[in-house]
Amino acid sequence: MDNEEITIKLTLDEALVLSDWLERVQMTDLSRLVDDEAVWAPVHKLAGTLDKALPGIFAADHSQRLEAARRRLRPSEDDASERDDSE
Repeated sequence: MDNEEITIKLTLDEALVLSDWLERVQMTDLSRLVDDEAVWAPVHKLAGTLDKALPGIFAADHSQRLEAARRRLRPSEDDASERDDSE
């Protein structure tokens, strides 16, 4: 059971946004954010996997692609009003 793997499927937008966030997290003082060193290994593995899967992260227009992905992933105002109506 210890060697079983799981697969996580992400859209390209999700992968771009997550990759950027993980990069920023790794550039901070992780010891302040992560209280268990065991978490670092999977964080670095996930970040590395995303980097390999997203060759566009080194493209000149990466920041524009990233911002477009963020906009598409953010809930729309319609989504927010629907949540407010259901509460």
